[in-house]
Amino acid sequence: MIERRPFETLGHADHGWLNARHHFSFASWYDPSRMGWGAIRVWNDDEIGPKSGFPPHPHADMEIITYVRTGAITHQDSMGNEGRTGAGDVQVMSAGAGVRHAEYNLEDETTTLFQIWIEPKARGGLPSWGAKPFPKGDRSGKFVALASGFSGDGDALPIRTDARVLGATLKAGETTTYPLNPSRHAYLVASQGELDVGGVRLSPRDGAAITGENELVVTAISDAEVVLVDAP
Repeated sequence: MIERRPFETLGHADHGWLNARHHFSFASWYDPSRMGWGAIRVWNDDEIGPKSGFPPHPHADMEIITYVRTGAITHQDSMGNEGRTGAGDVQVMSAGAGVRHAEYNLEDETTTLFQIWIEPKARGGLPSWGAKPFPKGDRSGKFVALASGFSGDGDALPIRTDARVLGATLKAGETTTYPLNPSRHAYLVASQGELDVGGVRLSPRDGAAITGENELVVTAISDAEVVLVDAP
């Protein structure tokens, strides 16, 4: 099953400094049919105005992955970590038993990003944070693990759940595949470009909720940048 979730049907909240779209129920937007997808709890498509951002706030028991599409985000947390993550790169925060963090756009331009929350395998534990550049050329024509709870996934940032966050860049007409366990839950979004996903056409920033498939076949109709989560 591959279900298209059109961008225009996503939850929407415009706070001025933040223009957010929600693939799953979040904050004041509630849709009982979109409470999550397997262990994926949140996929927010955020546009953060320049010189603004999320002030310090707490989290616990969640793996929070930020994929920066344009601009940059600067992270600060109660563990003393601070770092800037630029376009195409990824940061991961394991909230563990509890952490406070802030995410600011200190740039002179709007920052756009995907923020993805995945439920951890176990509650509690010490929080952690990490960030890493992932050159888009290294994922040209194929999916590359950006964050993973599995050993053997190369340079992927570690997360505390049996899931992968993957990225691919595809030229128009290019096809790539990704093997799936039919019992798992995959969710795919193109941050840019049009796609054919197993015969389902996606426009930019549409979601595709996928389960019951042995293999995912993705073809770019136009040049595309793709993010995929493979979760239990």
